[in-house]
Amino acid sequence: MHTGSHYKIKEFLQWTRRDIYILVLLATIPTCLFQIFDLTWIAIPWVPVALVGTAAAFIVGFKNTQTYNRLWEARQIWGGIVNTSRTWGIMSLDFVNTDKSEKEKLIYRHCAWLTALRFQLRKPQSWENANKPYNIEYRNYFNVPEWDGNLEEELKKYLSEEDCNYILSKKNRATQLITLQSKHLKELRAHGQIEHYEYVEMERRLAELYDHQGKCERIKNFPYPRQFASINLFFTWLFVLMLPFGMLNEFQKLGGNFVWLTIPFSVIVAWVFTSMEKVGEATENPFEGGANDIPMAALSRTIEIDLRDMLEENNLPEPLKPINNILM
Repeated sequence: MHTGSHYKIKEFLQWTRRDIYILVLLATIPTCLFQIFDLTWIAIPWVPVALVGTAAAFIVGFKNTQTYNRLWEARQIWGGIVNTSRTWGIMSLDFVNTDKSEKEKLIYRHCAWLTALRFQLRKPQSWENANKPYNIEYRNYFNVPEWDGNLEEELKKYLSEEDCNYILSKKNRATQLITLQSKHLKELRAHGQIEHYEYVEMERRLAELYDHQGKCERIKNFPYPRQFASINLFFTWLFVLMLPFGMLNEFQKLGGNFVWLTIPFSVIVAWVFTSMEKVGEATENPFEGGANDIPMAALSRTIEIDLRDMLEENNLPEPLKPINNILM
């Protein structure tokens, strides 16, 4: 997540510079053929170019709206996780009638769940864009904690050795951590350390956490439909290819050497479209490890600080800080 007022134009130009190089080439070749080699027949009327551009604008706008909706839904889900986590902390402290160690287990195991969930959501998928050259290059500006860290070492901070080994042997670690929470509550209920009503309410909170996890997994494991992503890409680049051929006659009407203005104006207009397409692409997978992702690590750290503060601990971890205005 970008925490500044906006991306710097230098950053944006560097991120899109490969497209700019291609756009300059695509605009220069037909302009040179038209002006230097007098191949005036290559110019095409502006009407078909405008029609394709209109279609491209509609499909680009549709994609960006839908990908933003995916991002915003993911942020709402993690907002729900924050709220449910705080509720879980209160219930663990107030509903469990036993020594502090049992309450700590419930709270620390929840921190382990947050850790396991964010590590799972960061696993690359074949349709994600984090491995594309321009995104790999931009990662020099920030770090992805789940890629730089080790899940086993992170879980050891919150779990006993027995629980840690058990969880690491499972495929869906986050799911099994909630299962351990439910098993622990059942044991507390059997020993009379939690009343029936409180037991039911805490189980409901676990069900809410499963619901939040399932919603995250739905976004993670079901991409923005590939047919829409493909047609967006095709229409955008079809328009980019046609654009300089349509501008040739328009600038020729101005007389003299004004036809050379086809190059800069074609690049500018085409860059707007390709940049919008790229922004939509960078938004469609909010857990992929990009600069526009949901800041799961920062939110998890905030939750951990709140829960451990409820336990009256003094040695609390520091909140995560943005690196070059990118918070992960």
